[in-house]
Amino acid sequence: MKIFFKIRKLVISLFVFIFTSSQVFSYVHHEHNECSYQMAWAKKYGGVIEYELNDGTRVDCLTDKYAIEFDFYNKWAEGIGQALHYGYKTKKIPRVILILENPKREMVYFNRVKRLANAYNFEVSYVTKDILNLDKYGRCSNLQCKCHKRNCK
Repeated sequence: MKIFFKIRKLVISLFVFIFTSSQVFSYVHHEHNECSYQMAWAKKYGGVIEYELNDGTRVDCLTDKYAIEFDFYNKWAEGIGQALHYGYKTKKIPRVILILENPKREMVYFNRVKRLANAYNFEVSYVTKDILNLDKYGRCSNLQCKCHKRNCK
């Protein structure tokens, strides 16, 4: 009987470990690449994509006024750090553009960054899939995007 309880305890422990670690390290699937949003935004508003700085880092989009970092909502904190670095290096206003694929659910991240932008003097905005002008199959104009690699049936 003791062995049964030990095995049961082990199985429950393994189940809890697998469940919790899968939640922490779960992969976030995005239908379109970050680059697709960068390209669509730059086409609409202007700017140089992937502008390389003298330290080897690359600004996602550099305009006359802004050093812009694009990031998906789940990478909001990384986006702030990168935008601040790019702004410092280029002497332009740092700007984070969050990519919101489901704005109703993900707006909490934008609001979080917005509060920090107000406190630390950088700009923030967001884009949605609307900027991509998707075709009837849900594909964007960036042929390198993963949306072109999926089955379109």
